[in-house]
Amino acid sequence: MLNKTHYFVYLLFVLGILISSCENKQVKAKEVENTDKNSTKVEEEKMNENTKFILFYGNSLTAGYGLDEEYSFPSLIQDKLDDASLDFKVINAGLSGETTAGGKTRIDWVLKQDVDIFVLELGANDMLRGIDVKNTKDNLQAIIDKVRAKNSDIQIILAGMKAAPNMGEEYVKAFDGLYTDLAKANDISLIPFLLDKVAGIPELNLADGKHPNAEGQKIVMMNVWEVLKEFI
Repeated sequence: MLNKTHYFVYLLFVLGILISSCENKQVKAKEVENTDKNSTKVEEEKMNENTKFILFYGNSLTAGYGLDEEYSFPSLIQDKLDDASLDFKVINAGLSGETTAGGKTRIDWVLKQDVDIFVLELGANDMLRGIDVKNTKDNLQAIIDKVRAKNSDIQIILAGMKAAPNMGEEYVKAFDGLYTDLAKANDISLIPFLLDKVAGIPELNLADGKHPNAEGQKIVMMNVWEVLKEFI
């Protein structure tokens, strides 16, 4: 559990994710450009029928907000795969400020490319806006359904988040539980808490205290890898 100091910093952290929904257009344009570049790489790699593709679909946490793309946890996953000479290509489809509703809207475009492993990281912005947990859960389910409809063989991994304590006990319980419920209902793998050992720790976050820095991203990468490695 977080002590009082980490509790306060964690509140600042999660508030930052909400603020990221209003980030300047240059940040979002860069992230969309990166997604387009990654998609182009995927098209090129399709020439090798043995290549498998991992798509990370999320918000600023996946996009690696505030860092060069190479320091984002999806890029670090790519480095790990390359070092092991494994024929996988990572696609970073993170977009700052993304909600589950926004994710549901753009999923059809993202799924135009072939995907073997789909890592779904959304929901934090919903929580910080106080969106009804049922709506968040329904949107995540809709995304999962669309991925399954695209190809039932796609392996889906759900990245869990935790609600800020000030959202109230009832909301926190419902929000924290929705990830476990979705994972069980859909028989998919779950990363219990994406930001485990990072949230609320100043030295692992940017100067704004809101997003993982390069060192924090390394820990997030390992949180993801602990689940992802089962499919590699």
